[in-house]
Amino acid sequence: MANTYTQIYIHIVFAVQGRQNLIQREYNDELQKYMTGIVSGQGQKLLAINNMPDHFHILISQKPNVALSDLVRNVKAGSSGFINDRRWVAGRFSWQEGFGAFSYSHSQLSTVIRYIQNQEHSSSTLGLQRRIRRVVETLQCAARSTIPFPSRESRLDAAPTELTVFSPVNYKDFAPSGACFRSR
Repeated sequence: MANTYTQIYIHIVFAVQGRQNLIQREYNDELQKYMTGIVSGQGQKLLAINNMPDHFHILISQKPNVALSDLVRNVKAGSSGFINDRRWVAGRFSWQEGFGAFSYSHSQLSTVIRYIQNQEHSSSTLGLQRRIRRVVETLQCAARSTIPFPSRESRLDAAPTELTVFSPVNYKDFAPSGACFRSR
């Protein structure tokens, strides 16, 4: 796309099917490298990646040549095949349907990268829903009272109503009302 300039930063979050703790620490580096290859193979720039046993965080600088939903589909399909080929889990591994996607300005990148890099520390004290709410509050977003990623114990049955969550089933919206970030 000649003469096209974009500055689009997207934080993608997706979970293991049933929010099970299936991703073992010993496989983190290899799986993250594999996902990085998928992202860069799609012509996108990966800025940060990290995971916990039950979910993944990826921060990209998105170019307009690939739709976000196509990129995430390719990452999830490729990585689940990678995990299954290596038999890292008993049975068949799969990701939960859908994903969360949150956009940020360039000035917020260091905060988001630090958040992604510190997943292990954050996860020891807070659940995924509370951590997402905390980062959004830190970045001055007005989050809704529900988070798109259901806990292991609960099921959310409302469909998303705004653009930050792409899923046909079981996610409530987590998009802020109107513009997410207040200008100073």
